Amino acid sequence: MPHSGSFRVHGLADLNPRRILLCQLRQIGDVVLLTPAIHMLKKRYPDARIDVYTEKKCAPVLEQHPEVGHVWRLDKGLGLLADLRFYREVGRGPDGLGYDLIIDFQQLPRIRWMLMFARCAVKLSTPPPWYNLPFYTHWAPGSGPYAAKCKAGVLMSGLGIPWNNDPPRIYLSAAERERAAGQLASWGLGQGDTLVTVDPTHRRVSRCWPAGHYARLLALAAQARPDARFLLLYGPGEEGVVRQVAQGAGLGSRVIVPRDMLSLREMAALLERARLHLGNCSSPRHFAVAVGTPTLTLRGSTSGAWTYPGPGQEDLALGLDCQPCSEGGCARGLRCLTELTPEMALPRLLQLMEGRDKPVLAGDDGDCGCI
Repeated sequence: MPHSGSFRVHGLADLNPRRILLCQLRQIGDVVLLTPAIHMLKKRYPDARIDVYTEKKCAPVLEQHPEVGHVWRLDKGLGLLADLRFYREVGRGPDGLGYDLIIDFQQLPRIRWMLMFARCAVKLSTPPPWYNLPFYTHWAPGSGPYAAKCKAGVLMSGLGIPWNNDPPRIYLSAAERERAAGQLASWGLGQGDTLVTVDPTHRRVSRCWPAGHYARLLALAAQARPDARFLLLYGPGEEGVVRQVAQGAGLGSRVIVPRDMLSLREMAALLERARLHLGNCSSPRHFAVAVGTPTLTLRGSTSGAWTYPGPGQEDLALGLDCQPCSEGGCARGLRCLTELTPEMALPRLLQLMEGRDKPVLAGDDGDCGCI
């Protein structure tokens, strides 16, 4: 249980940190959702350097980010001594001077180890359980309901920084945009085509709309929109699912399955050029929001708290009495997913496909950009 004192923020009102470290090790989507907090801090402390401590697999999310100074990339599995040396290095900062403010959004063991070595007067987090109390000097509750606002809540209640509904941000270079345009051209997409990215996979069955439903929905959408082309996204070990969707849709070259899995940066650049992103409640939806692309999420066990409260960002759920359960499995036959039919989703999909102009071409707005 969290510590009974929800607030312990005495002395933070006059804080003016010059070196800030944010701790968010995983998951990839959660690092995307960290970026509004980065922007909030930079706006409040414009002269501060903001570093981030995260896992190596998540670090590409923060590349090109103009408000991030240094990214500490945790490479797990190097051995205890190597890990301890790394925790010490992180805690002392890239210049050896430590940090004025460390904010921990997760309270994971690999963060607590780093905090033991950290040179920092203020270590802020959400209210910790009793066994974590020695690692923090200050704590304050989160907020909500939107997940990024919940994460940033510790800044709101602890540091008095207002929430302005800032969206997540991923910054792309002109070169990355140019490569995305070239990739789409190599797949045969022309100016008259409307690109829809599709994420039909998830490691949890309670969050994964059936592959057959995706195939049927793409086939129905293609009948209504002859200009539609569908790019299927997948992660490690998920290629079989997307090929099942592609074959079931029966649309031939109108459904694209990349031969090789896309990198996170490649995926972001392609999402930026899409008219719409369709998929499950997983990280690609947050990437889409972060590059300004509308989304339609087919929701099972998760709540609407993961949906950014802005125009063009929508989810679809049956609203059963058991939703949201947030469970990984289901004893009721996954009705929240199986009974959410393609025919139910089609009108919303077509409506969102109509609601956005084609993306700005690569290079039209400079070397780096976001929504």
